[in-house]
Amino acid sequence: MVRQIIHIDEEKCTGCGICANACHEGAIDIIDGKAKLVRENFCDGFGDCLPECPTGAITFETREAPEYDEAKVKEAKAKKEAAKAMNEEFNHEVHDYPFGGCPGSRMMTFDHSADEANEGAAEASASSGVARPVLRLQQWPVQIKLLPTEAPFYNGAKLLIAADCTAYAYANMHEDFMKGKVTLIGCPKLDDIDYTEKLTEIIANNDIKSVTVVRMEVPCCGGIQRAAENALRASGKFIPWQVVVISRDGKIIDE
Repeated sequence: MVRQIIHIDEEKCTGCGICANACHEGAIDIIDGKAKLVRENFCDGFGDCLPECPTGAITFETREAPEYDEAKVKEAKAKKEAAKAMNEEFNHEVHDYPFGGCPGSRMMTFDHSADEANEGAAEASASSGVARPVLRLQQWPVQIKLLPTEAPFYNGAKLLIAADCTAYAYANMHEDFMKGKVTLIGCPKLDDIDYTEKLTEIIANNDIKSVTVVRMEVPCCGGIQRAAENALRASGKFIPWQVVVISRDGKIIDE
């Protein structure tokens, strides 16, 4: 059938993901750093995504397209809500029962005092090329999806909110960024969720001293930066924060 439907100009699209979040029907995905209308039968043609696009990449067009399938949309929404509820319940269990549930999600803190005591010896042997890196991870879990919104390790914490690729692209991640911080990692592209709400709760409900965001240079990685910035605003707190951008070949290109 011929009907009104959205059109996305890939030349203008930065892959920010705002339109995908604004589309209540779930018609848009971010693929290879660009927004794409992947489910035409989910697009109702009303254009909730249009005013949200910061680059004006989305317009209306009238063309041959599958009919809007309200039943499929409702089914997809129900599955998404069920998955969200399961995630929230899981997070609740991890918070209330830190020694139960999935072993990989049990809340833990780590004492690296012994490693730090030996740090001087490691530095002394660096000239011989055999220095042992010091682990700087302070807590478990680290995935934003799995972390509780309230925990003892947040008290007085400096938060590191990092895109998970940064630890592989930047060789000295532990020493330069993780040292002395509580680490939260995620990938807005692969997780396909908005971290804003959870990060807002973490910042608002705990004594957070600062926030450092470390992201990759690729456009889709902007989602984790926006979530952190939106969370800081929504929390109502004024705390020091910074954003560091890592290039794909492992260099700091902006901070």
